[in-house]
Formats: sequence, structure tokens, C-alpha cells
Amino acid sequence: MTEQLGTAGWKTRQVVLSSRPLSWINTAFPFAAAYLVSTGRIDALLVVGTLFFLIPYNLLMYGINDVFDYESDLRNPRKGGAEGALLHPALHRTVIAAGVVSVGIVGGAMIVLAGVGHPLSWVVLAVSLFAVVAYSVRGLRFKERPILDSITSSTHFVSPAVYGLAVAGATIDCGLLALLGAFFLWGMASHAFGAVQDVEPDRHAGIASIATALGAWPTVRLTITFWALAGLLMLATPWPGPLTAVLAVPYILAALPFWSVSDELSDTANRGWKRFLWLNFFTGFFVTMLLIFSVRQGA
Repeated sequence: MTEQLGTAGWKTRQVVLSSRPLSWINTAFPFAAAYLVSTGRIDALLVVGTLFFLIPYNLLMYGINDVFDYESDLRNPRKGGAEGALLHPALHRTVIAAGVVSVGIVGGAMIVLAGVGHPLSWVVLAVSLFAVVAYSVRGLRFKERPILDSITSSTHFVSPAVYGLAVAGATIDCGLLALLGAFFLWGMASHAFGAVQDVEPDRHAGIASIATALGAWPTVRLTITFWALAGLLMLATPWPGPLTAVLAVPYILAALPFWSVSDELSDTANRGWKRFLWLNFFTGFFVTMLLIFSVRQGA
């Protein structure tokens, strides 16, 4: 380990791992989709904005999380891989610095390209970055405030889409609000379900969450309810949006086996969580196809 700490390659791999590469698409795609559908064009802002929400945004969000959760992560067998880096303390400052610097550089370029014509976008981006920091940083720790933890986590994924709509000057209507509402419920459900597998490690570490507050099986049932409501809301969106309502079904099926899971066996929900991670790629592909269809129809 001592020898590894001195190698730039090892440090780089750990920094990249801390950004959760498997989840990059979950924040980049919402921005890109919202901007592309609203403007119908591929330009520099689309490219830079997608890059911002692909890497720097995730590096800051998950890097801060891994640094401030280090003590509890030591007790969590899931950490140390794709589901979260177990960062050596010597890398904590490096990861934070990498997140701040990359967000500053790429985010600054994005803001310049967006210009001053859409002041709402500044507010949205400020809220988005505040949620990223407030979720984990000591003194705020929204992740330890049950219900608020799921709301904040969902904000991490929905706000890039809202930012894309804001800089594109999109018109807000009932269909768009239904889509954003469905996305927000999906985000809350996803966070809550992810918290179920950590009920025991979190309680032993003295960390509160929606799952430690409600218990494992009530959280799973709330998760399924949120996913079902998200699917129903998609029926109120413009065509071809209603087709995506069916995408709620595989998520519900992934969580359903844990309908009555006890707190003691809550770690078994990790099986469902791993299915959830792969479902995101299937969902992303399906939504991408519909997005392409939508753009071509509007061309």
C-alpha cells in the first residue's frame, strides 16, 4: 500500500473510481436529452454541458461522499469497488481538489457558453451544486436526514435535466411537469432502495437514513409505490412519453422479492440493487431510441 500511494497511476484510478463511472450516464443523459429535445440542435453547449454532468459533477458529488463517509465505509462490505471507493485518507484532499477544479473549469466553460440570457439556469445550477455538497459535507449532511436524503439525492439527477431545459429556454407545460415529477419520484425511489441494503452498517455507524428511520421492508414498499406513481405520471406526458410508463415495471420487479425483507437480512437487497444498476442501461437505451424518434418527428 505504501508503494502504491506513490504511483500516479494508482492515484488516478482511485480518483476515477470515486466518481462512480457506472453512474456517469445517470446525470449526463438527463441534461443532454432535455437540451437536445428542447433545441433540436447539437452545439458546443450540448457537448460541454454533457461533459460537465458526465465527469466533474459526479467526481465532486461522489468524491465528497467518499471522503466524509470514510469511517462508516470501513464497516460496509459493499465499498471498495463499483458501488463506492474506499479511499485511503492520503487521497482525500486529492479527490476533493480534483472535483472542485474540474467543476470550476468545465462548469465555467458551460456557463460562458450558456450566456446571460437565461438567468433561471444560474439558480438551477446553484441549487444543483448545493445539493451535491449538502448531501455529504459535515455540518449539513442531508444524507442523514430521513426523507430529505432521498429528496436531495433525486435532486442530483433531476437538476441536470432542469438545467438543460433552462438554458434551452424550454416552455413549461403540464406534460413537462408530469415528466419531471415522474423523474423525481424515480430518483427518490432509487435512493431509498439503495439505502435498504445499508440499514445494518448505517445503524452500527450511527448514520440515519430513510431506510434506518422507516425500516427495511417499509422502505422497499415505499420505493415500489414511488416507481409505480412515476410510471403513472408518464401516461400524462406527450407522445411518445407514455410508452416509457412500462419502464417502471422492471424496477418494481427488481425490488418486489424484498417486499417483506427484515432489517437483519436487508443486505440481501444488494442483489436487487445490482439489477437496478444494469436496468439503468436498458432504460437509457430505450429512452434514447424514443428521444431519437421524437427529434426526427419534430425535424
